[in-house]
This record gives sequence, C-alpha cells and structure tokens, in this order.
Amino acid sequence: MTVLFKAFSALLSYPTEEMREALPEIAEVVRTSRLVAPRERDALLALIDEIGRGDQLAAEERYVDLFDRGRALSLHLFEHLHGESRDRGSAMVELKQLYGAASYELTASELPDYLPVVLEYLSLRSLAEAREMLADCAHILRSIARSLIGRESRYTAVLQALLVIAGESPVDASRVKAMKERHEALDRDWFERPAFDEPAPSSRPVP
Repeated sequence: MTVLFKAFSALLSYPTEEMREALPEIAEVVRTSRLVAPRERDALLALIDEIGRGDQLAAEERYVDLFDRGRALSLHLFEHLHGESRDRGSAMVELKQLYGAASYELTASELPDYLPVVLEYLSLRSLAEAREMLADCAHILRSIARSLIGRESRYTAVLQALLVIAGESPVDASRVKAMKERHEALDRDWFERPAFDEPAPSSRPVP
C-alpha cells in the first residue's frame, strides 16, 4: 500500500470541508514520502497551502474554474483518448473489471477513469504495479500537466510528481506557453457537435 497515492487522490478531488480539514495530514505524507523529490515536494506543499487558503466557497470556486471549464484539463483519463466515443465505454468496462479483480469497489457516482479514483486504487496496490500503470498513461498525465502549466496552476505539482514516480521526465515548464483563455473559449472547447447533428443551413444544397 502506498499512502502517497491516496494523498494525491485527495488533492485532485473536489475540495470539500472534510478534505480541507485533512490537509495537515496530507502535507505530512508529502513531507515524509521517499517517493517525492525535493523540487516536487516544495511544489506540492505550495498547492496544499493554496487549497487551504481562504474560505470554503473560494476553494470550491478555484477548483471548478480550473477543472470544469474544458476537456484539456479533464481528470477523466479516457476522455483525452476517446472523447465520448464508444471506445471510451469499452475501455471503462475493462478498467472496472480490473478493479473488480482486485476487490476494489466503486461507488455508484464514480467513473473508473477519473484520476482520483485511479490513484485511490493504486494506493492499495504494490509500488511496482502502480508505477507500471502510471507509465502506461504517462502521455495523458503529461498532456494534463502541460495544460495546468499553461494556466499557471499549482495543481501541476501532482501531475509532475506522478510522472517522476512513473520513471518519466517531468514536463519542462519553460517550454510551455502561458494560456489565458476566457471562460467562453474554454466552454467552447468542452462542447462537441452531436454525431448525427444536421448541417448548418448555409451548407445545405439548394433544391
């Protein structure tokens, strides 16, 4: 069991009052874990300080404003690979079967590809298995990390730490351009035209 992954799962989850109350314990896990290098440790502690800053509503608004505005920052891993296609459903079934084989039960509201859920599962597995699974999805973690860096978010620290634990190089922040999108642009990135949507009137052939 690797309690660090449980701490990472909490940090990437919605900042409930209960989660924020556990921040001192999470910080202690980060400080004492041998899996966290000094650079990543400092960045993770800065994130923990940020999550605990201000009142409850402010913490919730920061989280929603970051993770619920566009696909680039979605914490549902298969969404980065398959979008809303049928392939995502098949991949979800396979991942759920993997959890079941390890006697890891999801709640009714949880999707198996949600990164905090994946990390909760990995906290119950061996470090070798966790590293292998993280390495398999490293390209997705790297993509999310780049998007977080572009938005100058301290949540980058969790993704960078996961990449290092997986044996991968962290994303070079100096090579990522800052992205200051307006909410409207992020909302548009989230929108997808339905597969059988009718063409726009201007594109219809003239009778």
